[in-house]
Amino acid sequence: MEEPDDSPGFLFWRTSLHWQRAIAAALAPLDLTHAQFVLLAGLWWLDGQGEQPNQLQLARHSGTDVKMTSQVLRRLEDKGLLTRVTDPSDTRAKRLGITPVGARLAAKAVAAVESTDAAFFGAVPDQEALLVALRTLAVPPAHDV
Repeated sequence: MEEPDDSPGFLFWRTSLHWQRAIAAALAPLDLTHAQFVLLAGLWWLDGQGEQPNQLQLARHSGTDVKMTSQVLRRLEDKGLLTRVTDPSDTRAKRLGITPVGARLAAKAVAAVESTDAAFFGAVPDQEALLVALRTLAVPPAHDV
């Protein structure tokens, strides 16, 4: 029987938990959860690309569950960080816009997360190999799409 530390899945689980705790600690002073950060940062980035996505497009961009995305976006809207308006071409969809307050917070949050990532992943000597491995693992299997 192999040791738990010989299992990539077990090590990935433990690493993910440590990283999630570090990210949560970095975002706490900004009053953002990790899910709120992912969606706000995704919207901020898409807005910077000239896009005004709907909720489904942002969920796909972020890799988040559609129902959870809707709930988190409602909370971000309540905080005044984004707007949700009915799409004139599809009344079932909500177009998203980031507010100036949301854009400023997103920039601060991205900087905090990038700093946390640099400190956390800095222990890995080959950063390019790490990125290649993570990009490979981040692509969902065809049945998950």
